[in-house]
Amino acid sequence: MTSQISLTSLGAARIAVTALLDGGVRHVVVAPGSRSAPMAYALAEAEAAGRVHLHVRIDERDAGFTGLGLALSTEAPAAVLTTSGTAVGNLLPAVMEANHAAVPLIVISADRPAELHGTGANQTTTQLDLFGDHVRFAVDVAAGDNPQRAVATALYAATGALEDTPPGPVQVNLAFRDPLVPEAGDALPTAAGHGLFHYDAGPQALDLPEASAGLPERRTVVLAGHDAGPVAEAFARAHGLPLLAEPSSNARFGPNSVGPYRLLLEHFGPESPAPIERVVLFGRPTLSRPVGALLAREGVESVIYQPVPVAWYQEGRRREAPVETLPGLAEFAGRGSADWLDSWLLAGAAAQHALDGVLAEEAAATGPSIGATVWKHARGKLVLGSSNGIRDVDLAGQPHPDPIATVYANRGLAGIDGTLATATGIALGSGRETTVLLGDVTFLHDVGGLLLGKGEPTPDLRIVVLNDAGGAIFGLLEHGAVEDSGAYGTAVERLFGTPHAVDLSALAAAYGVGHQAVSTTAELAEALKAPLKGRSIVEVRADRVGLRGLHARIKDAVSAAVGKVLAA
Repeated sequence: MTSQISLTSLGAARIAVTALLDGGVRHVVVAPGSRSAPMAYALAEAEAAGRVHLHVRIDERDAGFTGLGLALSTEAPAAVLTTSGTAVGNLLPAVMEANHAAVPLIVISADRPAELHGTGANQTTTQLDLFGDHVRFAVDVAAGDNPQRAVATALYAATGALEDTPPGPVQVNLAFRDPLVPEAGDALPTAAGHGLFHYDAGPQALDLPEASAGLPERRTVVLAGHDAGPVAEAFARAHGLPLLAEPSSNARFGPNSVGPYRLLLEHFGPESPAPIERVVLFGRPTLSRPVGALLAREGVESVIYQPVPVAWYQEGRRREAPVETLPGLAEFAGRGSADWLDSWLLAGAAAQHALDGVLAEEAAATGPSIGATVWKHARGKLVLGSSNGIRDVDLAGQPHPDPIATVYANRGLAGIDGTLATATGIALGSGRETTVLLGDVTFLHDVGGLLLGKGEPTPDLRIVVLNDAGGAIFGLLEHGAVEDSGAYGTAVERLFGTPHAVDLSALAAAYGVGHQAVSTTAELAEALKAPLKGRSIVEVRADRVGLRGLHARIKDAVSAAVGKVLAA
């Protein structure tokens, strides 16, 4: 029997790189390290041959989120390479997000050979299954073994080719022995130009045939959660139903879209003259308690459009019945009467007018007015940070007649981790102008995402930071009432508000990023209209004090305006 030939480390790495490229990977984020050197050299050879784009990051957490953004914007698997030890563990937040958001992120973790494990060798630990249930597939490849099959299987799993399994992250753990460097005489191939790896035509509306007149009239609403897609808008339009769309649904546009919908749900509640009867859910609803209350409301039937497996919930754990086809969805939804749709559109218009009026009374910029302004002016790609930013857009962002920007948000686990890195990956992967809206705490949490090494490609990225010197979202939750009571002194402000006095302009200068500060929405609008080349930070200075009262005034004004319209 012939024994298997042991490959050199660089030989195995070249096979792994070929398998990655054959599987559709065109962007790889490299976090430097010694044990991963064979893969780095093999990738450098592939880049010189014009077959892949490399992005180098010194921080593995940011490397992971950059890879996440690249996969999101290119709609193709993206890989991230790390050395052994704690470097691999730093990828966990990005892998967790990719799991719940069904993003094909390929983790290539380098490892020490088996003979070094258990000896106390530097940067040596158990790396296989480090990510547990958060990866679709994980495999160890021993030093000297051929990695081709392992990489091919990983890509198969990452892209959703496994039966009844959504796309998601995978881990290929490659062990390498010395020598880790090329042999004498090896060299980069002659440089070749890169092909066009991804073409992005921008957001597109869909057309569906008008609903059959034979369908019964029902008081149904279409709820478009995160990643619902334009099919939700097309379905609502075809069936004459009101569309309640979150910003990152990419369905918040069109004639049936209602802007401040979450403030209207109580006006179509069980005690109203025209209560909601049914809900058709597209995507994942993540942003507001009124929507959660609607989906839990007794007497309201609901279904979820689920043509393919999803990663964000477990079967049987939600009330909505899954429906795989649009005809099946049509049978459930029926069609809306003219009165039903008109009542929502009139109420929505009155609510938007009342909301805008309250915001206009504020001399300085506020979270909702900043969200509305960014939503109005953003083009190309728009990334919305978790916490208040995306909720401000959901509340105040007026739907456009047609889609004007593709919207992204890390709503898999709704963390603030890696938002700048994710936005950078989205901008680099798409090659389009990208705007990211985030709060100061989210910005500071990932300020390392601003670091680009000398010679690394620079995206066209506008970073809008709402700086209110701390975390405002907790003041809008129950913690705000605790603070108002005074029973806990300054504990709420310290533990939840996390106040700070960081000079964002100094940070921007340190990283070589342009910076300007504004304080009004008019100034913000002018900054958003300016031509964008490279990276710039627009810091919008605001005050958290009074934000709870502002939201109360908005709710009261909307309630009064909508009440008059529906009573007419």
